[in-house]
Amino acid sequence: MAEFVPPTLASETIFHIGSFEVRNTLITAVMTLTVFLFIGLVLKKRKYALVPGGLQNLVEAVVGSLFDFFKGVIGDEARAKKFFPLVATIFFFVIISNWMGLLPGFGSIGFWEEHEGHEMFIPIFRSTYADVNMTLALAVISVTAVQVFGISILGFKKYAHKFFVNPLKDPIGCFVGLLELMSEFSKMISFSFRLYGNVFAGEVLLLVISFLVPYIIPLPFYGLELFVGFIQALVFSFLTTVFLTIGTTAHH
Repeated sequence: MAEFVPPTLASETIFHIGSFEVRNTLITAVMTLTVFLFIGLVLKKRKYALVPGGLQNLVEAVVGSLFDFFKGVIGDEARAKKFFPLVATIFFFVIISNWMGLLPGFGSIGFWEEHEGHEMFIPIFRSTYADVNMTLALAVISVTAVQVFGISILGFKKYAHKFFVNPLKDPIGCFVGLLELMSEFSKMISFSFRLYGNVFAGEVLLLVISFLVPYIIPLPFYGLELFVGFIQALVFSFLTTVFLTIGTTAHH
């Protein structure tokens, strides 16, 4: 019977470019960007039609529905137009990365390598967010965007007043401000491990089911992971939208 090899908690290095390590999750991220680029080039080549059809019709329907959803969350169309390029990019990047990790060959095509005296299987392709470094990078982008939008819309002084309050005038407000400042850093941790934990758990689930009962039985679990991949993308972009809305609202 074949030996079950569980996925590692960290991504694996496939090759080097100089001193730079190219990891399997990075390869998947580049593939996701390639999908974005391909769709964009196809739409540009076909040009914009007043009466859409085919791919343009599909893209407009998806983007339009997504914009209406986020506009309902924000409650202001002007701010929705400012935030939408960021949150939509996050949504599509996460969902395509998650779904790409379900393609045949992900986690199963690779090579064996000796590591610390043990043979270790190195998959060439892994889901992008099965690496906490990738989820942390996305979390940093999200939280940094909140600060940038907050300062640009409210102004530096008014935005800083959310976190720094004179303790002599308002001791409770000062304490609350410090808690909010700490929460900005905790968002990066919660963002990172929420997405990483769900993607990694799904990766382990599919490998275990496929190893124990191959062929037909794993199919429902692939359907479940398609749904989970969609939910994770929606939750991450939704929370980013909520934090952007709160971050650009004056403190009272």
